[in-house]
Order: sequence, then C-alpha cells, then structure tokens
Amino acid sequence: MTGPLDGIRVLDLTRFLAGPFCTQELGDFGADVIKIEPLDGDHSRNQTLKPNLVGNSYFFAGANRSKRSMALDVTKPEGRDVVLKLARRADVVIENFRPGVMERLGFGARALRESNPRLIYCGVTGFGQTGPYSGRPGFDQVGQGMSGFMSITGQEPTGPTRAGIALADLYCAMTACRGVLYALIARERTGRGQDVYVSILDSMVSLLTWSAGMYFETGTPPGVAGNHHPLASPFGVYPTKDGSFNLCAGNEVIWRRLCEAIGKPDLVDDPRFVNGNARVANRPALNVILTEAFKRRTSSEWVEYLNEHGVACGPIYNLAEVFRDPQVLHNQMLVERPHPVHGTVKLLGIPIKLSETPGEIRRVPPILNEHADEVLKEAGYAPAEIARLRDAGVLGPRPAARE
Repeated sequence: MTGPLDGIRVLDLTRFLAGPFCTQELGDFGADVIKIEPLDGDHSRNQTLKPNLVGNSYFFAGANRSKRSMALDVTKPEGRDVVLKLARRADVVIENFRPGVMERLGFGARALRESNPRLIYCGVTGFGQTGPYSGRPGFDQVGQGMSGFMSITGQEPTGPTRAGIALADLYCAMTACRGVLYALIARERTGRGQDVYVSILDSMVSLLTWSAGMYFETGTPPGVAGNHHPLASPFGVYPTKDGSFNLCAGNEVIWRRLCEAIGKPDLVDDPRFVNGNARVANRPALNVILTEAFKRRTSSEWVEYLNEHGVACGPIYNLAEVFRDPQVLHNQMLVERPHPVHGTVKLLGIPIKLSETPGEIRRVPPILNEHADEVLKEAGYAPAEIARLRDAGVLGPRPAARE
C-alpha cells in the first residue's frame, strides 16, 4: 500500500525516545527510515523487566518499528564516510544529540547540505540549540519539571507529580514530526531544505495553554490541579459504590442532563450552581451532593447510564482493561505481528486514520544491524567493501536471529 511519505528517505541518528518516536511515525506513513545505531545498539534496547529481552526490549519496540537498522561506529573515519554517503541520498536527517556533537562528527546541518541542498535537518534537544542551558543533557522528567507541567499536576497532599508516561519526550517527538512535515511541504515550493529545531522544554511549555492563561490573567501561578478541572465543574474524578469514574459536565447542556439523570433537577436553579463560574466557586458543596448520589451505583453502571443520557463520562482503566476495551480494539490500537525474538510482538496501533493513504506498520522493530547489508548495497557498496567494514569493526556483525 502506498503511504503519503513513500519515496522519502530518513536517516535516523536518534536514540532512546524523543527522536525515535518521531521517526517511527514517519516510517509508519511510508518513509524509508534507516536507523543508525552504535555497535552495541540503541541503549533503550536493554531497558526491560525481562532478562531474556535485553537487546530487544519493549521500550525499544515501542518507538522503533517501520525502520531498518544498521550498527555502525561513527567515530571511525570509515563509519563517518558511510553516514555522509547515506546523507547525500536522504531527504531528512534527524538526530537528538546535544548541540555541537554532530558538528564535531562532521554531520552538522551546514556540512550535510553542501552536497545535498534539498536536505531537511532536524535536531532534537533538551533545551534548544543555543542559550544558557543548551549544553545540558535533557531528559523527560527534567522537561516535565522545568516546563511548569509538574507544578500543576498532582494532589495537594503530595504536591507536584510527573505524568505516568514520558510525556515530555513523546510530545517533543510529535512536535519534531510536525516540523519535518512542514519543511517537506515548504521544500515543494522552494526546492530547498532547511533546519528544524525542537526541544523538550519548548514542546512542553507550548502545552500549557489555559494553565498559562490563568497565570497571565491573575499574575499568580496556579497550583496542582488534582483530578478536577480548574475552570469547569463538575469536571473530574468522582467516587462510586465500587471505585471512581471520570465525569465531564463541560457545558450547560450537559450540566442540565446530569441533574435530570441523577434525579436532582432542582440543582439547575440553585443560585450556587447557576453557571460554570458559580459551580467552580462552589465546587466543594457541589461535590458533596454528587458524591452522595454516585455512591448508589458502581462505576460501570454510572458510565453506561450517564452516557445513555448524553452526559460525558468514562471509566478509569488500568492497562489490562485498556487493551480489552472494545472501542480500543475496534480502532486497532493493539496490533500483533510475528517477531524473531518476541515470537508475537504486541505494538500500539496508529492513531491517525487516513482514508486514502493510511499508515501501516511496515516492519516490526528491527534486530540490531538487521538491514546493514541491504542498505549498504543500495548505497553502492560492493560485498567486498561491506565485508571489509565488518572486519574492521566499523560495521556490526550480522544478527544471528536473521542468518
């Protein structure tokens, strides 16, 4: 099946998560992504709870499908020559080293574009290419904290809390992906490549939206939001007979439906709850009333009943429940594919559904160095040259799982 990025070559010099998750999406939509790994592999390959998956962890699998792998020592001149040769044929080069590293290796944007003026060069960093923190190492949790995100996440007793996923890394990856696509569109008009620079810090700050607006309006930084929306009510987590569920009465129509559904239509005319701002101001009193009502049924009963009445709400799943949910399965957000190490590898599905040129998991996560020989042959290397690179320790060995 033809993807929207068919014919686009991406040279992937990223590792861990913020870079690889970006290139994975490009690969899912048709780009030929060649992942250059160190001889011992992207170190995320080893981050696993199961010793038998060291080298092929689910951490790695979650951000590296739809790619080809080559293990290469880029610190040696012969390894650098391979990268330069591949970059001359590439549409996009993506890296997530600290500023200056690529230049020292001879792979900076200016150097690569001398022989390939159409090249789009994407650099992903923790804090930016320049500025007082540009040389610092950047990690997800640092970005969550410095962006202000953690200061508005959590409960009053515990204070600031990180997201349960690597949100800063992942959103930075999505931002980088958008930047690359914008640059590809611009190249159609200009015929020239350009630099695309994104950072974990900038990406997370850009998500603050109405939380930043609260600060801009009042001059006072908002505190932890807990499980209730700071600007809407009732909008949050409510206890039930057997647990809790999410309720989102985010407008007046849904608020009226909720009051009717729980048998308290008089709340609509209660002056304490007459509009959204009043309900936010009187949230504690309203929550007492709602909590008393919701304790009459189980969470699943309320979710079904309220949705039947047009009230937005939903369960709070653990991950086992997520991947049993009929809508998640219908949307193909759990995909299974044969894999030489995992047997059957479970992968997350593709969230963007295109009607004419849909994304596709084109390759399972690669074994380290799985595609080196075919990539080099395509780049014009003769078998004897490939053997020489391998014998010199520049190119990694052929993976046993694929021999």
